[in-house]
Amino acid sequence: MEAVRNAAAVASSLRLTRTKPPPHPTLTSPKCFCLRKEDAFGNPSSETSLPKLEGHQTDVFEVEELETNDDDIWKLFAHAQRNILYLNKQRLTAMEELKKVQEERDLLLEKIEQLEAQKQTGAQTEPVASSSFADLLLRIDSMVISGMIGSGEASSLRKKVMDSRSQINDAFCEIRHKTDMELLSELRLFTEKMTQNPLHIVHICSEMDPISSCGSLASYVTGLSCALQRKGDLVEVILPKYSNINLDAIQGLRRIDAEFDSYFGGHWHKNRVWIGVTRGISVTLIEPLNYSTFFNRDRLYGYSDDFERFSYFSRASMDYLVKSGKQPDILHIHNWETAIVGPLFWDIFVHQGLGATRVLLTCHDITSQCLEQPSKLELCGLDPHRLNRPDRFQDNTKMNLVNVLKGGIVYSNKVVMVSTIHSRDSLIHSLNHGLEPTLAIHKEKLLVAPYGFDGDKWDPSKDKYLPRNYSAYDIEGKAACKVALRNRLKFSGYSSVVVGCIYSSCTFDVSTFDVDMDNLKAAVRYAMNKGAQLVFMESETPVMNSLMKALQNELKDANVRFIEKYDDALAHLILAGSDIFLCSSFHDPWLQMPLKAVKYGSAPISLNLASDGFRQFKVRDSRGSSQSEYLRQSGWGDCGSTAASQYLLSTYGNMSIGQALDEINTEPSRWAWRIKDGMSKDFSWDAECCDIHRAAYTFIKNL
Repeated sequence: MEAVRNAAAVASSLRLTRTKPPPHPTLTSPKCFCLRKEDAFGNPSSETSLPKLEGHQTDVFEVEELETNDDDIWKLFAHAQRNILYLNKQRLTAMEELKKVQEERDLLLEKIEQLEAQKQTGAQTEPVASSSFADLLLRIDSMVISGMIGSGEASSLRKKVMDSRSQINDAFCEIRHKTDMELLSELRLFTEKMTQNPLHIVHICSEMDPISSCGSLASYVTGLSCALQRKGDLVEVILPKYSNINLDAIQGLRRIDAEFDSYFGGHWHKNRVWIGVTRGISVTLIEPLNYSTFFNRDRLYGYSDDFERFSYFSRASMDYLVKSGKQPDILHIHNWETAIVGPLFWDIFVHQGLGATRVLLTCHDITSQCLEQPSKLELCGLDPHRLNRPDRFQDNTKMNLVNVLKGGIVYSNKVVMVSTIHSRDSLIHSLNHGLEPTLAIHKEKLLVAPYGFDGDKWDPSKDKYLPRNYSAYDIEGKAACKVALRNRLKFSGYSSVVVGCIYSSCTFDVSTFDVDMDNLKAAVRYAMNKGAQLVFMESETPVMNSLMKALQNELKDANVRFIEKYDDALAHLILAGSDIFLCSSFHDPWLQMPLKAVKYGSAPISLNLASDGFRQFKVRDSRGSSQSEYLRQSGWGDCGSTAASQYLLSTYGNMSIGQALDEINTEPSRWAWRIKDGMSKDFSWDAECCDIHRAAYTFIKNL
C-alpha cells in the first residue's frame, strides 16, 4: 500500500509539471510484469506472467525488474485500486459470515443449556408433581372420613383426577396450605369444567357493578358473569353508555371507529360503540347519536320516557348483535327494562343468523312491570295488533295497556326469579303483583335462584381486613376478631356476646318490610339486659338515618355503638367479631348480609318475623325441623325454594334474639355446631346461583 501511494504521488507531480512524456524506448508496449517466483524453500523458480493483479494471490512474489512510463503507472494504480476494493469487499463478506457463524454457535450453546436446565428441573419436579398427585388423592380420602363428601362423590372425583393427571398436576401443585373445604370447592369446579361444554352468554341489561349501579341487578350481573367465566363459559355484557358511567372501572375502554344503524320510531339511527373489559368480562356500551339525551341524565331510572329509552336500547342491542355477526347460545335479559328483547328476538331477529340462540329472562322485582299504550310497541318495530292480546302483552288488569314484563315472560324460554328467601309458589301466588295468571300458565319455565356474594372478598379464611383468618375447621381466629372489634369500638368491660347490624336503604326499608321500630328497640334492650354489646352501622339514606338517630337518642348506653357512615373494612370486622347479626329480613338483595353473617360465623336473626323482640310462635325443634304456620302463610315454604332459603329458614327462621342468647350461654356445644355448619356452606355466586343458571342455560340450549 505504501508503494502504491508513492507511485500515485509521483504521477500527480508529473501531471502538474509536464505534458505527456514520449514513449520509453525500451518498454513501448509492455503487457506484463516479469516476476521471479520462489518455491517453498526460497529458491528461485521459473518466471511467471500475471496479465492482471486481480485474482487470488496465494504466493509471495518479488519484483525483479520493472521499467515503465507514465501511462503504465496510471494503469498500475487503477489495477491496484480495483484490487483493493475487491479485497475489502471480500473481507467484509467474510466478517459477516463469521458473525453469523458465531451467532449460530451462541444460539446452539443457549439451547443446549436450556435443555440441560429443563432436564435437571424435570428431574427435580417429577417427584414433587407425583407427591402433589398422591397428596390430592389422600385429601379426598380425608374428606370422606370427615363426612364432607360421600363415598360415591369420592369415587367420581378419584376417577376424574386419574383421567386428567397431567392437568391436575398443573392446577393443584400447591394444596398443602388449603383447607379441605377450599380444596373440595376447587376440585368440583375443575371436574365440572372438564365435563361441560362452554356456552356463549350475552347479557343485555341496564346495570353492572361497578360501571353503573343502582340496585341489586348490578352486583348480580357482575357476580354471575364472573362465576360463569370461572367455569369456562364466555360471557359478554351490553349496557347503555350513561353519561355518569364509571369509566375508571373499564380497562382498555375505546371507541370503535365504525358506527351502526338501529331502528326506532320509523327511522334508522346511528349509534356509537365503546368496548372494554371489567373484571375479566367483555363490556359493550351503546351510545345513541340522534337520541343522545336518552342516557345523558343524572339517574338511571325514574323518567317519564323510560319505556322509550330502554326499548331503544333493547332494539339497538339486537341490531348490534346481528351487525357484529355474534351468535351467542344465550341472550340473558333482565327486568322489564330489557324484557322487550324477547318478542324482538322471536318476531324479528331469530332468522337473522340467531336460529340457535335462546332467551332467558331474570326478574329481580316482579312488582316493577312497565305499563304502556299498545301503540308504543311500534317504536322498536313490533306489531301492536299482534301482541296486544291476553296471552301475550295485554295487562291482566288494565286491558287497555300492554305489560312489558309480562311480554318478556311469555316470550322467554326460561324465567329466573331471583330471591334468597322466597319459593316459586310464594312468588306466583303470595305477592299480589297482578301477574299471577301469567306465571301460573308459564309455571314450568319458572325457576328461583338465590343471590350470592363475592366468595373471594367475603371469606374469613382469606379476608385481608381481619387481624386473624379463620374457617369452620379452624375457628380460633374468630375470638381474636371479636377482641379487635371491641378494641376498635372502645367497649369497656367484658361481654361474652357481640351483636352487629349493618343495613342499607333496602335492608331497613320500612315502606317495603314494615319494620316496627318498637320491636327493634325491644330486641336491643333485651340484648343489653343480657349483657351483650351492640354495634350498628348506618347507611347514607336520609330517611333511615333519621330513624336510626331516633333509636340512638333513645338507646344511649356504654354498650351500644352507632357508626354513621358505611365503611367496608369495618363491615368485615363487624361480621367477624359478632356472635349475632340483626337483620330486617332474610331477603336482603342489596348487601346479602344474612348469608355473609352465616359465612363469618355470626347467627342472622330476622326482626321481620317478630311482633316484639321474640318470635310469636313456638316450634317443637329449635333447629327448625317444623316450620311455623306464620312461615307457611308468608309463602316461605320449601316448594320450589332454594337451598339457601331452606337453610336460613330451617336453622334461623324460628330463632329470636332471646333464644340465640340462651343457646350461647346454656348450650355452647350446640351453638358451636350450628355456627360451624353454616360456615362450611358456600353461598357465593359460584355456588347455587351459578349452578341454577348454568342448568337453565343448558336446558334451553338443547330445546
